[in-house]
Amino acid sequence: MGEVFTIFLSNDVLFFFFTFLSFSQNLEIPIDTVYTTTHSTTIKGSTVNYKAMTGFQPVWNNDGEVMASLYYTYYKRTNDAKGNKRPLIVSFNGGPGSASVWMHIAYTGPKILNIDDEGYPIQPYGVKSNPNSILDVADIVFVNPVNTGYSRKVMLKNGKYEDDKTFFGINADVKYLASWINTFVTRYNRWESPKYIIGESYGGTRVMGLAGELQNNQWMYLNGVIMVSPADYKVLRVGGPVSSSLNLPYYTAAAWYHNMLPNALQSKDLLEILPEAEDFAINELIPAISKGGFISNTERQAIAKKMSYYSGLSEDVILKQNLDVPNRFFWKELLRNKTGQTIGRLDSRYLGFDRVETGDAPDYSAELTSWLHSFTPAINYYIQNELGFKTDVKYNVFGNVGNWDRSNDNVREGLRQAMAQNPYLKILTQSGYYDGATTYFQAKYSQWQIDPSGKLKDRMYFKGYRSGHMMYLRNEDLIKANDDLRDFIKDSSAKGKAAKY
Repeated sequence: MGEVFTIFLSNDVLFFFFTFLSFSQNLEIPIDTVYTTTHSTTIKGSTVNYKAMTGFQPVWNNDGEVMASLYYTYYKRTNDAKGNKRPLIVSFNGGPGSASVWMHIAYTGPKILNIDDEGYPIQPYGVKSNPNSILDVADIVFVNPVNTGYSRKVMLKNGKYEDDKTFFGINADVKYLASWINTFVTRYNRWESPKYIIGESYGGTRVMGLAGELQNNQWMYLNGVIMVSPADYKVLRVGGPVSSSLNLPYYTAAAWYHNMLPNALQSKDLLEILPEAEDFAINELIPAISKGGFISNTERQAIAKKMSYYSGLSEDVILKQNLDVPNRFFWKELLRNKTGQTIGRLDSRYLGFDRVETGDAPDYSAELTSWLHSFTPAINYYIQNELGFKTDVKYNVFGNVGNWDRSNDNVREGLRQAMAQNPYLKILTQSGYYDGATTYFQAKYSQWQIDPSGKLKDRMYFKGYRSGHMMYLRNEDLIKANDDLRDFIKDSSAKGKAAKY
């Protein structure tokens, strides 16, 4: 089985012992270890020296047994007088079975993919320095939940593994991850740091839940919660007039990008026309769809005409969809009679080719295949060659998380309560206008619903970008989005003020 490893930190000195987690076919990864390398880069024109620490930190069950070990990468700037009082950002991706790879090597980390300025793959694969990383202003730890990256369950003393329900559900997920964060902050002596959590896609749900869990059960108070293209399952996949209508402004954005709107809209800038589409969606489309089959023919025709105007789809297909146009149909339909191509789900700038042009949904996600094309070789190269960790265990870009339990979803309320109790806590939402999976207007709506009283809205911010789900793949938005994070960190700093209303 190998040697036993435990990690202690004292005065920034690491002490190790080794334990290994065994897998079938004699594959082994450490349960509790860290590999440290030193680096230097240039960010925003200034030299940033840093340590990269990658390794495994356990999760314990209620009996004190290790039940899982999470793979993480921690970047700590070393030429900053603030030391361990620097802001700390804990970063998660979504899925819910997605590794941290996306934001790690494409957004906030010190290295990014070899891609072109619009985000398309370039060979040879690999990484390059990220001159826009937020490592100049904050230290970052990228965390992989169970079954993502190299993170795995660990066999218990009885020869069995902890039940899936301990890890794979909205509430289970935030519970064990909050405990893991507490251990990390303690091990690395970061309790004095202003703390932030950032989550992309399902990670938006995750960090909303973590804000309340960390505060209520780990007694850890945050300065900021950042949601990147957040997935809110009280909006997504629920159907109905609200969920459907919230897609319409995204349809406008995607149609504008592909030059499918009437000239009156197409001739204007995107940001000029989106408020019109938003107003129509909220004030006209929701009420119209709500009427179902009892809407008058006159109103039905009028709404279909307006929907066509703002979506680029024909009135005929909108009427045949009973005004309720699914996004999957939109991805197939928008260019059906122009080029016959489909548009991407997560980023509708991307184009695909289906076997046949008929049908009501694309055969595949054009953007995801492109992203996996560049991300998978890059992360495997980077971990082995630049971070120093080598294993034959597969890096799970996407991992099996079973039948994810979405019941008792109260993460919005948990975040509201955390904000109400913590005057320091602020929220930033970042979304791409061309994201058709977790649309920007759904993200806005979700933010509106966090605090119905409106008393906390001055601590909530929204930023939109001319790209998709991973808006940072477009170089112009990589720069802007990281600068927005810098501004948010600065704005959410305590600045010597007491936490009181």
